[in-house]
Amino acid sequence: MNAFKPHLRGLPSYPYKKVEARVKLDQNESPLDLPAALKQRALERLAALPWNRYPELHAEDVRARLAEALGWPFEGVVMSPGSNLLIQSLVQATNCVLDTAPSFPHYAFSAKINAAPYHAVRLGRRFELPLEELLGAMEGEPGVLFLPVPHAPTGALFAPADVEALARHAAQSGWLLVIDEAYHQFSGTDYRALARSNPHVALLRTFSKAWGLGGIRAGYLLASPEVAAVVQNLVPPFGLPAHTAAILLAVLEQPGYATERAQATVLERQRLYHALLEHPTWSVYPSHTNFLLVRTPDAAAAFAGLAERGVLVRRQDHYAGLEGCLRVSVGTPAENDAFLGAAFALDEVGHA
Repeated sequence: MNAFKPHLRGLPSYPYKKVEARVKLDQNESPLDLPAALKQRALERLAALPWNRYPELHAEDVRARLAEALGWPFEGVVMSPGSNLLIQSLVQATNCVLDTAPSFPHYAFSAKINAAPYHAVRLGRRFELPLEELLGAMEGEPGVLFLPVPHAPTGALFAPADVEALARHAAQSGWLLVIDEAYHQFSGTDYRALARSNPHVALLRTFSKAWGLGGIRAGYLLASPEVAAVVQNLVPPFGLPAHTAAILLAVLEQPGYATERAQATVLERQRLYHALLEHPTWSVYPSHTNFLLVRTPDAAAAFAGLAERGVLVRRQDHYAGLEGCLRVSVGTPAENDAFLGAAFALDEVGHA
């Protein structure tokens, strides 16, 4: 252990433990696999590849296809096996990290493993953006502000005027505002216009949610060519595997399926939300993502009770401000019905 940097000793692991369950609603995945015909097309593309050869240096074919589809400069697109690696690269490059609390835990985790100064500003009581506090925190040495829009793990959607105010301040103070758009297909938001007009804004996106490709690990950054060049140097060469690139090129030929599935998820999310409003002891928050945040009298008891009934969700009560909370991914209609049945059958309903 003496060979390692002292700050890495005793560092806790990423907060996730795999649990098997009949109904899996704990990781905000798409409940549906890739359409069979599209999967076959991807497999055919994969079979034609020479597996003995390294993939492209920086996923040039996929980047070119994304740049064309999104109207973004090729030089400003960075591909990675999952957006988590892009977050780590951004943190590795920056002076300091600014975050909201609660938030996606990988921002703080990346700061810890890189020994980067980290500061988080608490969200409001109803998870509103603490704009003035964030602006004040940006008065110091420039760094990176991570802002999920829509927000995770709350599902909240921040006012565009507030996001734009942060972007203006980033440009004035030398900061980089990284808007994490992992869930943007479920909210209908799109901050490409803001990022095009302001090089101090970059966007993170993923293929793990609406695209239904969590298993192949693919994410990307949309940024100014100058920012992208720095991040690209921190992403390992040949980092996007050939099979991942082959699958992405196949699905990018038929992007409509992701839009349709996102729309179906939104309808199911609304159905779940309105059903949970009738729960005797739980409170459900409005969401603009593919999950719902639910506050219960006892998160541990609710989690265990759901698990006993074959439904796996994610506890969030370890975060400040989320006491008693569970996060529930939107599944298929049958999975959602199973969750609702279990939720209303819990013993705590009878004696709360």
